[in-house]
Amino acid sequence: MTDVQNATTHSPTREQLEQEGDVAADYIEEFLDICDIDGDIDIDARNGRAYVSVNAEDGANLRVLAKADVVNALQELTRLAVQAKTGVFSRLILDIGGSRDARQAELSSLVSRAIERIEAGAAEAALPPMSSYERKLVHDVVAERGYVSESRGEGSDRHTVITSAS
Repeated sequence: MTDVQNATTHSPTREQLEQEGDVAADYIEEFLDICDIDGDIDIDARNGRAYVSVNAEDGANLRVLAKADVVNALQELTRLAVQAKTGVFSRLILDIGGSRDARQAELSSLVSRAIERIEAGAAEAALPPMSSYERKLVHDVVAERGYVSESRGEGSDRHTVITSAS
């Protein structure tokens, strides 16, 4: 079994997640230094993933990195840096300036509009393509609201479709 297969079939230990977080924090800290951007880094481990958050006081220049596409790209680079250092595939989540909370609110709003379409008579409602992490968040919100969801499509076209539970 390869390291990637092992990482996706077995939950990492708390120690492994903390190691991922430490490696990621070092990488992000160096990146911020190179960019001359201020930020405080917090590391956490929950739900089988390392979470690395970068925050700064109001008025700091961190907001230039807090856009969803930038956060996703930097998250992928950070995952690669962790994998290069540890030899194990990483599923870490990077949050910059509260960007993940903001995206969660956007996704919740998308789900609300999709459910409105279903309640108005649509058989199903498809959301736009998104990352596996975002689809997971959507599936959780949909289930909480008593509806059913599934992912469809391949690669960058993979998206969530919501239907009524009955």
